[in-house]
Amino acid sequence: MAVSAYNDATRVSDGYRWTQLAIGVGCMVMIANLQYGWTFFVPDIQKQFGWDRAAIQWAFTLFVLFETWLVPFEGWIVDKYGPRIVIMMGGAFCAIGWIINSYATSLSGFYVGQIIAGVGAGAVYGTCVGNALKWFPDKRGLAAGITAAGFGAGSALTVAPIQHMIKNDGFQAAFFNFGIGQGIICMILAIFIIAPKAGQTPPPVVNAAIQQTRHDYNPGQVIKHPVFWLMYFMFVIVGAGGLLVTANLKPIAADWKLTDIPVTLMGITMMTVTFAATIDRVLNGLTRPFFGWISDRIGRENTMFLAFGFEGIGIVMLYMWGHNPVGFVILTGLVFFAWGEIYSLFPAVCTDTFGSKFATTNAGLLYTAKGTAALLVPFGNYMQQATGSWDGVFLLAAGANILASLLAVFVLKPWRKSVVEKSRTVSAAGQFAT
Repeated sequence: MAVSAYNDATRVSDGYRWTQLAIGVGCMVMIANLQYGWTFFVPDIQKQFGWDRAAIQWAFTLFVLFETWLVPFEGWIVDKYGPRIVIMMGGAFCAIGWIINSYATSLSGFYVGQIIAGVGAGAVYGTCVGNALKWFPDKRGLAAGITAAGFGAGSALTVAPIQHMIKNDGFQAAFFNFGIGQGIICMILAIFIIAPKAGQTPPPVVNAAIQQTRHDYNPGQVIKHPVFWLMYFMFVIVGAGGLLVTANLKPIAADWKLTDIPVTLMGITMMTVTFAATIDRVLNGLTRPFFGWISDRIGRENTMFLAFGFEGIGIVMLYMWGHNPVGFVILTGLVFFAWGEIYSLFPAVCTDTFGSKFATTNAGLLYTAKGTAALLVPFGNYMQQATGSWDGVFLLAAGANILASLLAVFVLKPWRKSVVEKSRTVSAAGQFAT
């Protein structure tokens, strides 16, 4: 008689699982500035070299492309050889990329630096999220959310130090020092991370709200499945708006003449951009475990409907009332709170649908949608330059989020339920044959 893969004798303690999750979060914190710190460098790069802002932002787009589009390949290495070597190499690439940025004197130099940094960040990000999905089949939304929170909120504590170093020592020094420090710490943490073995984790959840497959789809099967491409499309249209604001937070504030205005909230006074960026990072991190936890209870698609709709409304509110310092700080925080959950919901719904055996690779395939969304960031800049206003960009992003919220409950939810039910039938037939 076959022995169940979920054997209580081999299962590890919850404390051990949470320790592995914490190590992954630490790695994510070390790569957060590569994406969320970029906006602070753009004005100084533009000021020193006089390049067009949209041309500079292609470096950000290249970073996101290489951060995402190689994740499936990196995930395949993780699924085959384990997470440690991939994270260690990723940390090294992150450091090298920012060191190149510190010496760059041409656009091509920044492009190369950002490509290398993107490869490193993607290796770390995809590995840590995939490992969390494997360790927590019983709490996938929460685990993916906490891990992704390390990336979303990880740069909050360094918002002020990075800006201080850029102002006093130059952006080259900030690239160099933070690049080396973050890369080395990530490589050290990689030594302690491992993937679970069969039987070490609890079985997947079985309840009415969470539809989880009992069949493990390999990556080749996943990319041929139409429901995967619906998820991909939703990821792209939701992701594009948040990435656009992430890359252009300081330029938007400059265009609205808010950069050097102090804001006081809750007894704390900071410059508008610094305050907004700090709050944004914190809320962008908190939203990931929050909505992940919600999705473990009411379902992934229902949570998507609420979050994406909230995001669409938040973008409209930023467009209408974000032109004063207090409104800018509060409403950009609202936008990021309603946006960051995509990095917990989509990996969780992907693994629920296609199984955990190839979770790192399959979630990585879906994560490439972030790279596709990044291609729209320069388009947003060109649109703003052509019209002289951010209005059209904001309204387009708001509409995309409303569309995604409706697709979640009216298309994805019933479709995915059908897919999971069929997979259970196939799994049961296979067990009967055995």
